Amino acid sequence: MKTKDYVNELKAKSVEELNSDLVAAKKELFNLKFQNATNQLENTSRIKIVRKNIARIQTAISEKANA
Repeated sequence: MKTKDYVNELKAKSVEELNSDLVAAKKELFNLKFQNATNQLENTSRIKIVRKNIARIQTAISEKANA
């Protein structure tokens, strides 16, 4: 999915949906880090993508809080 499409999708969601997405993304990041530590992770660039998605979700939450 393109970045702009993902950001637009985030802006359309409610705060509750964004919070649940944030929890899921953090769980995924934990699992990826665990797999990386045990040398089971093949696509290490996925960690970077998930970290950026977490930041995007947090930004969308703060934008909605300030609005």
